[in-house]
Amino acid sequence: MLRHFARRWGLALVCLLIGLALAFASYHRARKSGLVVSPGRDVLPANGYAETKLNVSAEKYSPTAVVWTFTSGRELADIEMKGPDVYLRAGVNPGLVTLIARAPGFPPAQTKIQLNLDPTDQFGDGTPDFLRLDSQEDRSAFRHWFAFLAESTLFQPEKDRPIEINDCAALIRFAYRETLRRHDASWAIQWHLNQLPGSQSVKKYTYPHTALGIGLFRTKPGAFAPDDVVNGTFTQFADAESLRLYNTHFVSRQMSAARTGDLLFFRQEGHRMPFHTMIYLGDSSFTDGSGWLIYHTGPSGHTSGEIRRVTVTELQHHPEFCWRPTPQNPAFLGVYRWNILREED
Repeated sequence: MLRHFARRWGLALVCLLIGLALAFASYHRARKSGLVVSPGRDVLPANGYAETKLNVSAEKYSPTAVVWTFTSGRELADIEMKGPDVYLRAGVNPGLVTLIARAPGFPPAQTKIQLNLDPTDQFGDGTPDFLRLDSQEDRSAFRHWFAFLAESTLFQPEKDRPIEINDCAALIRFAYRETLRRHDASWAIQWHLNQLPGSQSVKKYTYPHTALGIGLFRTKPGAFAPDDVVNGTFTQFADAESLRLYNTHFVSRQMSAARTGDLLFFRQEGHRMPFHTMIYLGDSSFTDGSGWLIYHTGPSGHTSGEIRRVTVTELQHHPEFCWRPTPQNPAFLGVYRWNILREED
């Protein structure tokens, strides 16, 4: 009986050793063949939508369950799945992305993809295409957040209102900048926001994570050039005139053409600050009604001014003709739209 027992265990041990040997041989062959990572392109423009397929192969054995990790440039790009295929999508910041591919039975394999500044400015308006919001979802998200943030300042207690808002351009700069931020809980607490809009945030990028860094607004004429990234052309500050000339484009002098988030510009000759701007809200995020406009009056005399909200109809019947947004009013320059929302005609 003991001999029978020993014979059975001896046979099991032999089988185990044979299995281990076969597994080791298979593993050794896999390691010897190695993973090969070959992206479709190893250089991409950092424009927010360029992409390349990440191909993985081996000499004799097809790798399965490939896992990708970033070892550098995680903030520069994203990994996206499209069915069984894996793609790397560029962000809007130039730099080097290094990826590691891992699969069972294979040593890790590395690949590098360079993201270069994309100076394309398809409209020649000074705004680089990497800043433009290409998808309808992003354009809609921008409009709703921009209008919401501008209007929210009206309903805040004065002590909670952003201290930087002291004229019409400052209100716009605040809403524009914060629209492009990451909208998390700490951000909402910082600005004393008790409610948020029901729409998603812009996905293409978040401020200040673009090639322009903290520079938001163009302040000089001309089409975009690579040197504009570092020569001070883009800054955090822009007055009403610069917003009109270098950051927005003319739409119409008819109010019927205005969409949520568009700007109205006026030029009042003889005023200390001749250029004035208002935001077209459309529907309110806080009250009933439609056709709303919001603006800051700017300082006047010994007062610091205030934020006001009126309807287009009310403004069209303003007692001073120079403030009526009608084609007959030479002081009304028209409805303008942000360059980052610009689309082909």
